[in-house]
Amino acid sequence: MREYEERCASYYARQYDVSPALVRAVIQVESSWQPGVVSSKGAMGLMQLTPATAEHFGVTHPFYIHENVRGGVAYLAELQKLFHGDLRLVIASYVAGEKPILARGLDYSSEEVYRYVQRIAQQYRAELRRKGGR
Repeated sequence: MREYEERCASYYARQYDVSPALVRAVIQVESSWQPGVVSSKGAMGLMQLTPATAEHFGVTHPFYIHENVRGGVAYLAELQKLFHGDLRLVIASYVAGEKPILARGLDYSSEEVYRYVQRIAQQYRAELRRKGGR
């Protein structure tokens, strides 16, 4: 089953010009590739989209793998543009929302956000090694 999820991740990463390794890292950290996961905060699916983020990106069925991944990757692409490719800010915004990160940048301090960015960075490096830089 994970083959389909990985194909969706690669496809939408190419469509939105986001690193496939970054998309895989976010999925691994967010949901461990479990499409039916719901967080205590109500985030849903592989990429753990909040209801507001899902709505913003036109995701009407957040547990449909292709819709969830499309919405999550579109969000990453939007954040990449907003933060000029600074992956630390992109990932911090993915978990905390862009408003506090826009306001404070790297001065935004939250132990939870810091740990999340570290986990994504570690997983991203592992994904780059696993797929030979893709």
